[in-house]
Amino acid sequence: MSDNKQKQYHIGAASGDIGEYCIITGDPARCEQIAAHLDNASHFGMNREFNIYNGYLSGRKISVCSTGIGGPSAAIAVEELAACGARTIIRIGTCGGIDLDVLSGDVVIASGAVRQDGTSREYAPIEFPAVADTDTLFSLVESAKKSGVRYHAGVVQSKDSFYGQHSPSRMPTSGELMAKWEAWKRLGVLASEMETSTLFTVGATLGLRCGAVFICLWNQERDLAGMDTDADNADIDTAIKVAIGAIKTLIANDER
Repeated sequence: MSDNKQKQYHIGAASGDIGEYCIITGDPARCEQIAAHLDNASHFGMNREFNIYNGYLSGRKISVCSTGIGGPSAAIAVEELAACGARTIIRIGTCGGIDLDVLSGDVVIASGAVRQDGTSREYAPIEFPAVADTDTLFSLVESAKKSGVRYHAGVVQSKDSFYGQHSPSRMPTSGELMAKWEAWKRLGVLASEMETSTLFTVGATLGLRCGAVFICLWNQERDLAGMDTDADNADIDTAIKVAIGAIKTLIANDER
């Protein structure tokens, strides 16, 4: 819907309902946890997988919106949030480690994303890179440093099929899936998730500032190598705090 004075079809918001700075996350249940880090947070509404809270940081309105799993619904959220006035969007999510140095509980900040998704291909040719906005990326890294958490910044892989990653050998396309996974390992890709390549590509199309930060749940490559994994021993709140710190920095820089 092009008229941002009318409610957007999927998220149910209109111009003025959404803050210029937004946080998106996959799980609708996670929105309340994120909103707890905002001042004067309140629930705006929910439709389908799109759960929205509003609050404030440094006196500026911040919106939190869930996207559900995967690129198609993430693109809908980004499109409609932008139509309502969003200009900076940071994704908070979970990921699985690929690089052996990425441990359960580590923070991963995406500088770019492998576009192994379908949605972004309808926005840009595959040769176009999915990369984070530099101001947002640097603010996330600065926030991680200040918080003292163990973090990694680099490229992540965005996929469309969760089970295509976790059970590639049973898929008819097993040869292709496993060969590409080996390529990502050799290229130093940090982790795997499902929405960031779409966010970065749609964001570039719409002229938005976008970034992404994750908490690593576990690392299947460490498991296969017989190394400690501490599977699922991770707290998403760590990634939330990094994102909140980054938004405060962006607000301060924008006001200057």
